[in-house]
Amino acid sequence: MSYVKFAKNIFTVGFLDFLGIIQGLVFLSLITKNLGVQDYGVWSQIRITMGLLVSFAFLGLHESLIRFIPGEKDEKKIKEGFYSSASLIFLMNLAISLALMVFSGPLSEFLKINQIFVRMLSLIIIFESLNNIFLVFIRAKNEIGKYFWFVVSRIILEIVFLVAMILLGHGLFGIIFSLLFIKVMFFLVLFLYVFKKIGFKVPDFSLIRSYLSFGVPTIVDGLSYWVVTSSDRYLIAFFLGIIFVGYYVPAYSITYLLSAFIFPLSFMLSVVLPKFFDENNMEQVKNYLRNSFKYFLMVMIPATFGLSILSKGLLSVLSTKEIAANAYFIVPFIAAGILLYGLTYFFSQILALKKKTKLVASVWTSAAFLNLGLNIILVPVLGILGAAFTTFIAYLCALLLMYYFAFKEFRFKIEWVFIFKIFIASVSMSFFVMILNLEGLAGLILSIMFGIIIYLALMVLLKGLNSKEIIFLKSLIHEMAIFSK
Repeated sequence: MSYVKFAKNIFTVGFLDFLGIIQGLVFLSLITKNLGVQDYGVWSQIRITMGLLVSFAFLGLHESLIRFIPGEKDEKKIKEGFYSSASLIFLMNLAISLALMVFSGPLSEFLKINQIFVRMLSLIIIFESLNNIFLVFIRAKNEIGKYFWFVVSRIILEIVFLVAMILLGHGLFGIIFSLLFIKVMFFLVLFLYVFKKIGFKVPDFSLIRSYLSFGVPTIVDGLSYWVVTSSDRYLIAFFLGIIFVGYYVPAYSITYLLSAFIFPLSFMLSVVLPKFFDENNMEQVKNYLRNSFKYFLMVMIPATFGLSILSKGLLSVLSTKEIAANAYFIVPFIAAGILLYGLTYFFSQILALKKKTKLVASVWTSAAFLNLGLNIILVPVLGILGAAFTTFIAYLCALLLMYYFAFKEFRFKIEWVFIFKIFIASVSMSFFVMILNLEGLAGLILSIMFGIIIYLALMVLLKGLNSKEIIFLKSLIHEMAIFSK
């Protein structure tokens, strides 16, 4: 696969991730404007709890599938690896679901939500986990087109059902019930697709030991990452009340616009790099890391600056003026933290290739403990600003540790002069946008357009965008045109 085709697939997956972010912003806007800040706080608690439980229930087997399936030629091993993983994940989710049912009362008190929502959550997580493992398998087989349409269909259906539930007056209960219905429906569709693709096999779990050996350490990794990104909601609810979760999460949500540049790249690298690495083609591994790192920063740094400058206007348009006034100031800290997280991924990928998942888990565990400790200290004193600052510090800690350990394994070239030019162009662009100070939806759109034009012009003047980059972009546009046809 050429790097241009690789980049094309990144854009394809990036469009999916962008749709997912748009979906989150649609949910944010409709729930806050129609049901209120408090209901959005409840919705946020349900979503982050689902994320925690699903992440734990995977047992790291999704990471094992991504690592081992792409390079596997034996169809029997592919079937065994998938069905043994899916079976174990189902049993794990069933146990968690039963526990949620039994302890729904105390959990509803802890989460500050109605008990019926905990019971509905116990069913949702079963199908959410199974759907995700089906999609992970499709991803591992590098069937990006099929993956694309499955995810697009799910996003559209969830938005349609959300709008319908609000218009019909069913409120938050209707939204969550419709979410459960969609998860069940997609489970049936995905199961039939995978069954048609590879057939069925009763697993004998002959490969599960090696899969768990690779995957289990990533549970700590995933849970620690969840602590860094989501545990602050629980502490905010505990110390400040559920309404402050309703202020904090919208500000956090708009920073997820930045993840549109992270997750597609990580998605494709996790599929491509293991194949090159297993073939001992280290030159290609380093080339992909170097180029991806470079182009990632070329987009991510100006996006971080721009989002921080426009945060108040974005929150006013997407949610309410009340939320904007109480949360816009935390966006720069969270946005900078997400930028650091994106950088962290490149170095963690090196450790994953070397099968040092325990080391990756240790890094995220350190960041998680730091995050948790600082949140307990700072949230009661500084409120949601303390939570945002803590997020930034935790990501910085993870980046420094991951960089240190990864480059002890092997290095790829980092173009520091190019990065400096990106920074200069981004700062200059930010000053221009601040001076414009345009308001409203039209003002936001114009600010973004002018910002992009100024940034690109400055990059050309600074010779950050030279003939090499322009040729690459032209080739990429050509590939995307062919793909669209």
